[in-house]
This record gives sequence, C-alpha cells and structure tokens, in this order.
Amino acid sequence: MKSNTYFKDTALDALKGNWLNAVLATLVYLLIVCLIAGPGFFMYLNMDFDSLSTDPNAALEAMAPIYRTSTITFLVEVFLLFPLVISYLNSFRKLLVNRDSNLVVNTLDFSNYWNKVGAMILMYVFIFLWSLLFIIPGIIKTFSYAMTPYILDENPDLGPSEAIHRSRLMMKGHKFDLFWLWLSFIGWGFLCLLTCGIGTLWLNGYMYTATAAFYEEVKAEYALNGGLD
Repeated sequence: MKSNTYFKDTALDALKGNWLNAVLATLVYLLIVCLIAGPGFFMYLNMDFDSLSTDPNAALEAMAPIYRTSTITFLVEVFLLFPLVISYLNSFRKLLVNRDSNLVVNTLDFSNYWNKVGAMILMYVFIFLWSLLFIIPGIIKTFSYAMTPYILDENPDLGPSEAIHRSRLMMKGHKFDLFWLWLSFIGWGFLCLLTCGIGTLWLNGYMYTATAAFYEEVKAEYALNGGLD
C-alpha cells in the first residue's frame, strides 16, 4: 500500500490547473444539498418549543408540517442525493484517471440511476444494522463499503449487492489505511473552520481526489490477486 503522501501528491498533480472546476463542482453539489435539506432544517430552527411544551395537542399540530417536510426531504435525498453523491465522488476519479476536467457535468451525471440508488440504500441499511450492535462495527463497515461508489460507476453492469461485496473484498486489510488517509486531512479541516467553511470548497476536491487515488491502488491490488472472492 502506497503512502498518504503519494495519494495526496497524486491528487495535487491531477488538480493542477483544475482547481476552479473542482471548486465549482463542490459548490454545485453543496448548493443542491442545501436546497434539499434546508427547508426542514429552518422549520425546525424557527419552532418555538417552549410554547409547545404546555399544550401537547398544539405541539402535535405544529410539528405536523415538519414531519411532512422531513418525509419529503428524506425521499428526495434517497432518489436525488444518493446518486448525486456517487457522481460527485467519481467526477474526481475521472479527473485523476482520464484528466477529465468536466467536473460539474460529471457531478450531474445520473446514468445507471437505479443501481446507484439501490447501492446507496443497501449501504446505509447495512451500516445502520451493524451500528445497532455497537457504534464500532458500523464505523468499520463504513470503511469496508467505501469503495462501492467507485466500483458501481466503473462497472455499471454490477448490481448494488455485487458492488458492495467487491468493495468489502477490496478493503480487506485496508480499512485502517483509508481511515489514516482521511485523518491526515484533519488539519485542513480545522483551517476550513477558520474560514467559516469556505475552505471546504477546496478541501473536498483535494480529499476526494486523494481517495480516488486510494481506490485505484486497492483496485490494482485486487486485480493482481485475481479478484477472487
């Protein structure tokens, strides 16, 4: 397994001359996320919980719009944000591998739609079920399934469960490696806080391109071992 320095340097090389496209792709992605999640969040913030605590019936009536909005938001997240996440992550992989600088266009690529939705649903269901045992198994499975978005985008013929299974095989012995790679960005994360989150527009591209380089490494190792189950 190559070092974090290698993955980061590879990411920086791919991003050279493409930072603007990376920032724009992240901005588009985050705007869509905010548009979907924003209404329910702001309704919750504006709720006067003190006045509701004295009247249970009024509380139920007042909370009804939030419940409806939350349900609609959840469905939109499943059917729009789930495939969007996969396309967004793979826009950086395509930049890394093919030097495809059309990051915004690739972020909005909804091809292989139902497989992407199905895979993300299965991933989160599996992670949730493992988390019921304890938080640690859920975290471990998060890293175990982390390569699924890349596998599914590169192999549209694979079904959701097959992509998740292949990710699990690829990540055998490498879950801590990915954790260590992501942890190495923590300093940049603190700097983003100092910029009120604006630095995230740059950090996301850097981190996800490095993660794409990590994927290429574990994929090559998986292929070298014959891709055996």
